[in-house]
Amino acid sequence: MDFTVKHSLPGRIRIRYDKSKISSRQAALAYSLLSVQDGMIQVSVNYTTGSFLIYYDVKKLNEKHIKAYFLALGDKYLNNKELLEDVEEPEEKASLLFELAAMTVMHYVKLILPVHVRLFLRLFTLSPRILKGLAQIGKGSLFKSEVLDAAAISMALLTGDTKTASNINFLLNVGDTIEEFTKKKSYSDLADKLLSQNDQVQKVDGDIEKTVSLHMIRKGDVVAVRTGDVIPVDGAVLRGEGLVNQASITGEPLAVEKRQGKSVFAGTLVQEGELFVEVRAVGSQTKVQNILTMIDNSQQLKVSSQVRSEKLADTLVKYNFLLSLMVFLFTGDLKKVMATLMVDYSCAMKLASPIAVLSAMKEAAEKGIIVKGGRYLEEVSKADTVIFDKTGTLTEATPQLSRIIAFAGRDEKDVLALAACIEEHFAHLIASSIVKAAAERGILHPEKHSKVEYIVAHGIATKLNGKKLVIGSRHFVFEDEKVNMPEDLEKIQKEAIENGESLLYLAEEKEVVGIFAVNDPVRKNAPQVIKKLHKSGVKNCVMITGDDEGAARKAAEVTKIDKYFSRALPEDKFNYIEEQKEKGHTVIMIGDGINDAPALAAADAGIAMGDCADITAETADIVLFSEDGLEGLYKTRVLGRRLIQKIDMDNRGIVAVNSAFMMLGLLGLISPSLAAVMHNTSTIAFCINAMQPVLDE
Repeated sequence: MDFTVKHSLPGRIRIRYDKSKISSRQAALAYSLLSVQDGMIQVSVNYTTGSFLIYYDVKKLNEKHIKAYFLALGDKYLNNKELLEDVEEPEEKASLLFELAAMTVMHYVKLILPVHVRLFLRLFTLSPRILKGLAQIGKGSLFKSEVLDAAAISMALLTGDTKTASNINFLLNVGDTIEEFTKKKSYSDLADKLLSQNDQVQKVDGDIEKTVSLHMIRKGDVVAVRTGDVIPVDGAVLRGEGLVNQASITGEPLAVEKRQGKSVFAGTLVQEGELFVEVRAVGSQTKVQNILTMIDNSQQLKVSSQVRSEKLADTLVKYNFLLSLMVFLFTGDLKKVMATLMVDYSCAMKLASPIAVLSAMKEAAEKGIIVKGGRYLEEVSKADTVIFDKTGTLTEATPQLSRIIAFAGRDEKDVLALAACIEEHFAHLIASSIVKAAAERGILHPEKHSKVEYIVAHGIATKLNGKKLVIGSRHFVFEDEKVNMPEDLEKIQKEAIENGESLLYLAEEKEVVGIFAVNDPVRKNAPQVIKKLHKSGVKNCVMITGDDEGAARKAAEVTKIDKYFSRALPEDKFNYIEEQKEKGHTVIMIGDGINDAPALAAADAGIAMGDCADITAETADIVLFSEDGLEGLYKTRVLGRRLIQKIDMDNRGIVAVNSAFMMLGLLGLISPSLAAVMHNTSTIAFCINAMQPVLDE
């Protein structure tokens, strides 16, 4: 592939390709192939300019590696019909500059046409705006900006000044085009941030499994999903078994067992197990549609400042008409009347506010915070009560092995080696803590055991040297597998409860050989975040957890939380939130699991910790995918406050600036056309200001 490096910095490179030699479909294929390479953080392609912008991990890649990838993109890949069929023909985005240039040419080319033709074209181009105004009047909406525009143009026509009417209409069309472009850009930017550029899936071809970009998956393909994976497609299970949490689709609070022949849906979560799924519908399209729907809904969830500005804008329109009437009665100067009609508050207020909200949502997304509506930013900004779940919210949700209790004459290294040998085959968190502990201690573990049998939601069984090994929960080991209980089991379990630990049991031939105590450490930044929340005006930080008293007390002591409740059921969280709301408190609930769903729904703003369980993203109002975890909660609060301040400040500016334009028109210092130019320019300026970030870097 022929290319040139246009710009390069560590971690960022822009590469230009020859559009005459590389089609947009080939560029889309190159994008797909580059996106899945190890070390790529984000890849984007501009088909209009013919360039790739690549962000990469400097620990894994450098400029030479990126060049090598492009050099490898030869005919073998870019002219491969099968690969090309797997990518869709990209649509080139319309150019604002081209659209404005075309409008300008069409407007001024009329000047060289015969008078009667020019007059007909002017009337033809003016009629849509006049009809819009009449349509609003027909609906009984007299005080709308469309009526103001129609009145100004109609007045110019009635006085025989078709040139002024045409100029006003042209300037209004230019303003509308730029405003629509600005709004679409805000919408598009937000969608781009919410859509992962590099979503990858495990595609299965026979016995070979390879990582590919999600949008290369087609109907009939087979994908593999395992514990902790979000299912990327709609399809049917070919083989394997697992527990799938599908609350995002069906609302069921409990995970459902899936086996061969069962249907699964995009966006649901494999809680445990392994599934091989035949694709029926492509998940990437489902995801795109979900995100676009979310953005549409978000514009309905308006902040109170936005609602106030829209009501104010409609109220002020009547005063525009009243002022114009007074100007006509006292001066009889129709040009002054038209100049005052050309300036209104409605356009800027009704456009700048939603753009500010969309831009704030985009800014949040850039920081790993997904917000589903401006109203939720406002609720977080004014909340005085924050309810925390413990596990995965205040804690890391990365269990650590805290101690080992060996039995039957075994030493700790021996039982840890056995446990790691079994657990390394599975990706759940407790298993990972065992394997990690063995690696940290330099313990090698044997692999000479028979096939590992994974019993979903219970434990693992296998054979080593002819002896049966089982590892898992108390229920699995002692009740299902009938392993003999050690004499001091109750004492060990009591100590674990006091220390806030979970226990994992390893048995060989019906005898316990080791017990592993695992704890879940508090997030390092949790105490600092709670301190910041208190300083920002939060009165009550409360932890409600289903964990035992010991684990809850220890987490509360470390985080310096105001109050905590242990051994709580999901309905307890829900009831507590309802009680606080009845007392007049604005409540945030932040959790990580599906058992938090009722509480997330009950709160004024429900927030999910995205790094713990993706499925909560479907039920929460805000999702914190950011790497710094809880810090995202405080950032969201600051963002919400500054958004409200920006909207209120813009509204005051819009009233002041447009009032000044009205006075200039009233004094005859500006013409109707100049009034339209100044009004449109100020509206665009306020929209551009609304798009600016509000969080300090």
